[in-house]
Amino acid sequence: MEIPAWPDTRPLLLGDKAYLDRLCAARQPRISELSFAGLYLFRQAHSYHLTRIGMADIIIGAGYDGSRYALPPMGADEAQAREMLLDSGLALYGIENPLAKALEERHDLIVSHDRNASDYLYLREELATLPGSRYHKKRNRISYFTARHRHQTALCQSHHLPGCLKLLREWEQAAAREESRSLAWEVEAAAEALEQAEQLGLQGVVITVDGIVRAFALGERLNRETAVCHFEKADPFLEGIAQLVNREFARLLFSDCIYINREQDLGEPGLRNAKLSYHPVELVEKYRIRKK
Repeated sequence: MEIPAWPDTRPLLLGDKAYLDRLCAARQPRISELSFAGLYLFRQAHSYHLTRIGMADIIIGAGYDGSRYALPPMGADEAQAREMLLDSGLALYGIENPLAKALEERHDLIVSHDRNASDYLYLREELATLPGSRYHKKRNRISYFTARHRHQTALCQSHHLPGCLKLLREWEQAAAREESRSLAWEVEAAAEALEQAEQLGLQGVVITVDGIVRAFALGERLNRETAVCHFEKADPFLEGIAQLVNREFARLLFSDCIYINREQDLGEPGLRNAKLSYHPVELVEKYRIRKK
């Protein structure tokens, strides 16, 4: 589906950061897509374009299957913008409750929920401390790793960049054994996130083993109460390091946040099991809405 030819429709640019940061701050989004870094880093994967309808700003994107959609309008006149988008034939994606439930009552709309796109929301304090019996296995794996390797945790800095990029390429080679249509886009986005972390306002942690980067995690603030972890990569052959970098991200960063959003599982069984094993307090549901 072609991009509707509204005036001022154009690709998303790095120079849009300050403006979109203000829009997102005013909206206080709960879905992981609505942060500037989350949009910008996947601008090619999802062909993100910025447009304007009336007083509302809209991000238009595309799924991996090429189908076009619009993210929730931001700014004034959101309701009017939603109707114009739907009338144009675009689907709206990322609509949350209770708006989605209210729109279900309309007979001219199809409202559907995509479980694969639901974001996993966790209590930051639980990820940082892994308390109680239900996190016993996580603590054991961390202990297994720390007892066997000379390691160090540090905040991600520019001098870690070569090591992080090297680990990312190694991770890509290992992950390529499993079919994933989004793998190449994810690696490209993670590399750019590492290279432009300061400009994008991203913060992260790294785990080094004998001075070599073997895990990293990068994220940012999503709203006043929530941080979002966009990327987490670890050496798949070092047992326990993935659990350690997960814990250290929550322990060392965004300490004033209540929650951490760790994004969706895309329907991948292994990723789903891993995310569920950390006991999310909520799955942030996203609905797709279109005209019949």
